[in-house]
Amino acid sequence: MPQSLSYVLVHLVFSTKDRRPLIHDSIRMEMHAYLASVLSSSENMCVRVGGVSDHVHVALFLARTESVSRVVERLKVASSKWIKTKGPEFAKFSWQRGYAAFSVGLGDRAALVRYIDGQAVHHQRRDFQAEMRAMFAKYDVGFDERFVWD
Repeated sequence: MPQSLSYVLVHLVFSTKDRRPLIHDSIRMEMHAYLASVLSSSENMCVRVGGVSDHVHVALFLARTESVSRVVERLKVASSKWIKTKGPEFAKFSWQRGYAAFSVGLGDRAALVRYIDGQAVHHQRRDFQAEMRAMFAKYDVGFDERFVWD
């Protein structure tokens, strides 16, 4: 019987709308755990979720039957609904329309996890846009400044 196998490590990054710092310290860990649970409820395997007040990084093994866009949609929709139940200060919470997704070599998994775990320290020196520009350069991704921050 034929078997389809897939073991694709993906690094997702997406921010809050207009990069508003709405993922407060008081809720950040719970938000990350919730995003991981959304992934776990599908065939995707969460490796790590992290980030700071205005964006998240998600490392996951993509299920062979999934598309990146569908995973991102599910994460954003579920977490937007979830955070709005956490108090009136989150009533206008929303994610940016876009996202970035990068394939990562399996040998770089530990480095990716360290990178995600180091977000708080990393963002003492660099904002979201500078971080993304560096990632685009690292992965040789062309982008248009007029549209990428939406």
